[in-house]
Amino acid sequence: MDFIVGQRWVSHTEAQLGLGVISEVADRLITVNFPAVEEERSYAVTNAPLSRVIYKVGEKIQTNDGKQLIIDEVLENNGVYIYFGSDPDDAEHIVPESNLDCFVQLTSPVQRLFSSQLDRGDAFRLRVKTLSQTHRLQQSGVTGLMGSRTNLLPHQIYIANEVAQRYAPRVLLADEVGLGKTIEAGMVIHQQIHTGRASRVLLVLPPSLVHQWLVEMRRRFNLNFSIFNEARLAVDESDDPFGEEEAPEAALNPFESEQLIMCSLDFLANSPMRQEQIQAAGFDLMVVDEAHHLEWSPEQASHEYSSIEALAKVIPGVLLLTATPEQLGIESHFARLRLLDPSRFHDLETFRQEEAGYQALNDVVQPLLSLPDDAVLSDKQLASLKPYLKDGQAQEATSVSQLIRQLLDQHGTGRVLFRNTRAAIPDFPERELHGYPLEAPSVYSVDDLRGVAGLTPETAAEELLWLSADPRVNWLEEKLKALKPQKALVICANAETAVALEGYLQLRAGIRSAAFYEGLSVVERDRAAAYFTDEENGAQVLVCSEIGSEGRNFQFAQHLILFDLPLNPDLLEQRIGRLDRIGQKNTIQIHVPYLEDSAQEVLFKWYEQGLNQFTQSCAVGKAIYERFEDALLEQLEQNDDAIGLETLIADTAEYTEQMREALEQGRDRLLEINSCNKDVAAELINKIEVAEDPEALDDYLELLFDCFNIDQEYHSQQALILRPTEQMLTDVFPGLRENDMTVTTDRQFALSREDMDFLSWEHPLVADAMDMILSGETGNATVATLPVKGLSPGSLLLEVVYGTRCIAPKSLQLESCLPLTPTRMLLTAKGTDYAEKIPHELINQRAERVKKATAQAGVAAIRTDIEAIIEKADALANQKLPALIEMAQQCNRERLQTEVARLKVLQAVNPAIRDEEIEYFTDQIALAEEHLQRATLEIQAIRVLITV
Repeated sequence: MDFIVGQRWVSHTEAQLGLGVISEVADRLITVNFPAVEEERSYAVTNAPLSRVIYKVGEKIQTNDGKQLIIDEVLENNGVYIYFGSDPDDAEHIVPESNLDCFVQLTSPVQRLFSSQLDRGDAFRLRVKTLSQTHRLQQSGVTGLMGSRTNLLPHQIYIANEVAQRYAPRVLLADEVGLGKTIEAGMVIHQQIHTGRASRVLLVLPPSLVHQWLVEMRRRFNLNFSIFNEARLAVDESDDPFGEEEAPEAALNPFESEQLIMCSLDFLANSPMRQEQIQAAGFDLMVVDEAHHLEWSPEQASHEYSSIEALAKVIPGVLLLTATPEQLGIESHFARLRLLDPSRFHDLETFRQEEAGYQALNDVVQPLLSLPDDAVLSDKQLASLKPYLKDGQAQEATSVSQLIRQLLDQHGTGRVLFRNTRAAIPDFPERELHGYPLEAPSVYSVDDLRGVAGLTPETAAEELLWLSADPRVNWLEEKLKALKPQKALVICANAETAVALEGYLQLRAGIRSAAFYEGLSVVERDRAAAYFTDEENGAQVLVCSEIGSEGRNFQFAQHLILFDLPLNPDLLEQRIGRLDRIGQKNTIQIHVPYLEDSAQEVLFKWYEQGLNQFTQSCAVGKAIYERFEDALLEQLEQNDDAIGLETLIADTAEYTEQMREALEQGRDRLLEINSCNKDVAAELINKIEVAEDPEALDDYLELLFDCFNIDQEYHSQQALILRPTEQMLTDVFPGLRENDMTVTTDRQFALSREDMDFLSWEHPLVADAMDMILSGETGNATVATLPVKGLSPGSLLLEVVYGTRCIAPKSLQLESCLPLTPTRMLLTAKGTDYAEKIPHELINQRAERVKKATAQAGVAAIRTDIEAIIEKADALANQKLPALIEMAQQCNRERLQTEVARLKVLQAVNPAIRDEEIEYFTDQIALAEEHLQRATLEIQAIRVLITV
């Protein structure tokens, strides 16, 4: 091709120079000006490393003055092109190529091919594999449920999917202690973000749980929340670069600076200004933990309750978490429900009457639960159901389960309340108690052993003194040596006690141990937990302060040693809950050493004989403690009132039994069924396991890391160590840390090694890398040779991969109906398609790399032939597009219209269905149709193959 002044060329050795323009042509030398970098280059005419830039009709261009145009016509005048295009307002423009924007980046496969910006063969394979895996994941039906570092437990998966699928969910998550409400909330947040239904999330938490939630969200869901408190905001506001008087309005609201924010309830309730800022910040979803602390009565509401109520009026989605939905009374229960739907739950007395009706409905359903699914109901049974069903519904039901489902639809709070109980969930382990009475040492006076302080007398003594004298220390050493090599978790109330005990065990007793307490950073706690987790070379014992009873799970261990006992039964339940969790495969051995004739012995006996809490989970511990608090504290002070203690224990045992019976009788079986549909949950878990496909993920990651020159070092059979290198293709690889990063794709291994990253298809490192590849140029153009029998050497084959493109809000979730749909063609110059005869993987195995200079010269020589094949490929692809759009529109209509019809039917029998939910899905139908109609097929990757 001749060089002419005014033509636009790009350097394929220095693509960063941007679009160049020929400024001078001599006999053997050309000069190219690169305005983007204000530099010039001179090249010999015979071997200039330049490629001509020519745009086609339908492509987008940008002019020097920033106009974005679509090309309608192209004319050539004396070797220089003139483009006729239209802007978004349909105004027409004439643009000589010399007026094109010099900052242009050539990213489309065809542009990069003809500008000789060619990729390696492995990068092309990576791009095609990314297209294929993205298409598969878009059709999985479990988007947002794969990326959490959690066990796939039916009740959690069911709740997360049921809630997260809703528009602006407003629900109360009320599972019993140990069933994972925090995990359920995290799953909902994760799925809402991944599906585009929420982007700005606010967590409002008790002050003591802020750190726990921060760790849980990062470790389990890769969600990086920012903690907002007055100390942080005071610093931020003092650093305001605009100054107080000149600050723009948007800069005054710090809650608009982050997408994911957590704060304490105290911080929120104590500052009307912060409440106003949050209300104005436009959050999509709010999560409130320990919601039972929000006090309300018809006469008065606490500041905390009023604060949350004000936010709930402006934030569309609200999740409230509590383990005690009704134990604190129907008034407290109603108070939480009215936060979710004040128009539905507007009157307490009306709610009392409805609750009585739900209990009657529950009683009617109980006999049905034990019937086989194909049972025929008697006339008496049908008569009892008649008040709850419309005419003919009982006869129309084809099975008992369908009939129960119809009754469930009428459950007044079933739509807004999810409540799973331990009694309804199998696979919880047994507990076995071992008590060890020890003689009190002389180092502690009688007064030291009395009262609440007597529960931890060592805190008042010098460290060396109590370590050598307290019999619990020697007992602990001997017990751990007897248990070796079995692992044991030791929990005590205070950090100082934990540190002293761990130092004693490691330095003086020679026992491998680690300490876990609030004085450590998050990273240091992770290391301590990882050391304890390691089966081969790890610690035998982890000594924790009370913080060890929050958030962390150690169900791989079966021995729990309580060096002291907490006064709060709920805290004791949390301690035991570190081991007593679903997934624990052994009977939990609970070891409690205590000093005789002390407050420790009184509390031990009260827990053992009164609440029976060591061997049975206690969901009503707080209520029991509040009932007997004064009498218990009196006994802790006296220590020697045997008759008074016996009376206290007997009264406590009687009341505990009454409370447990009341809970059992009051169990809402309808609500439990509605909170975990086991068949649906099993289907979801199966879909997740199929979509995860760890082997496919391992293969993909190996290719990904190789292509981007990320160093991989073997760690163990299930794990790798990743680290960046100076040769990486990109300066910043998403999700890759500067220091060593240990990763695993094995879910179970990740659960036992919390110091490692669990890589799934939804982990930021993987998901963002796939987005980066598909939205960028990586691997979209390459050249290779291919031995093919039946085609003469030197024949041209063009492998072209198309993908659908539909620009639409993520919240519409159109990719489930119109996935990427990679469409592959392998065309000859005559337009014959060999895609079925010569598979993509076969080409990958046999194709040979071509030297870059040879490839660039070859593409330039056969450019006309390549362009002709691309035109044929475009024509074939566009023939398939209408059918794809029609299928997508039909899928979308069926999906949304089915949901609208279901909600309308439910609304007729259950007023908890909100009008805005139905309106949301109705509006989505028309909006989705409009976006789908504009869908296109675009070339995603192109490979030129020359037969040999």
